[in-house]
Amino acid sequence: MSTRRPPRAAALLAPWLLAAGPALAVLTPLAPGAPGQPEKPPPPWVYAGLPQQQPPATRFALVPLDGQTVLRVEAERSYGNLLHPLPGTAAGRLSWRWRVDRALPAADLRSKAGDDTALKVCAMFELPRERVPFVERQLLRLAESRLGEPLPNATLCYVWDNTQPAGSVLPNAYSRRLRFITLGGAVGTWQAVSRDLAADFMQAFGDEAAAAPALRAIALGADADNTGGHSLGYIDALRLEPPAR
Repeated sequence: MSTRRPPRAAALLAPWLLAAGPALAVLTPLAPGAPGQPEKPPPPWVYAGLPQQQPPATRFALVPLDGQTVLRVEAERSYGNLLHPLPGTAAGRLSWRWRVDRALPAADLRSKAGDDTALKVCAMFELPRERVPFVERQLLRLAESRLGEPLPNATLCYVWDNTQPAGSVLPNAYSRRLRFITLGGAVGTWQAVSRDLAADFMQAFGDEAAAAPALRAIALGADADNTGGHSLGYIDALRLEPPAR
């Protein structure tokens, strides 16, 4: 993880929107990976998969679409995320546009067998470990001992989902350290999203914190490893703005 100081002005998380203030990072065209490996994002973006991953990697590429350069995200029985470290950054307002052209009909976030999503935008938070319930703390420590690296204590994912009522808050079927907010949408239609990260954190994790902690990272992804499906979506205009004063 990078330790450089976070910017005070709006943060640019992708090249297709010129945000006000200094840029945090520009996602330049992705470089081809080795055969069978994911394309390589430019630093400070990193590809994040599963430990000893068996499913194929979700594919990411910058492509032209509707006169814009957008991030194409395709999952085919696969798993993967693009992750941008943001240590210590205040939880402000996160906005983006997204569109799904091919959904996952078998996806059902309420079950392990259906735990897939055609598109997701996630915020990882620096929730103090002591705020995590005891049993879940032990599970995190066990997982970290196997991985050899620290794990986030709280992750909130906005998921494109047209099966649950928009705004539903759901715990992940595998771990309550990850919770979802569903955002409905029509296939093939761009949807503009703007979310108050601090308010949404409190809605999802308010049982564990009195206030929203700082961010740890932002992640983008899609997965279809549990359902064995095939999804295709696009993300555009991703922007993080500081909290309103």
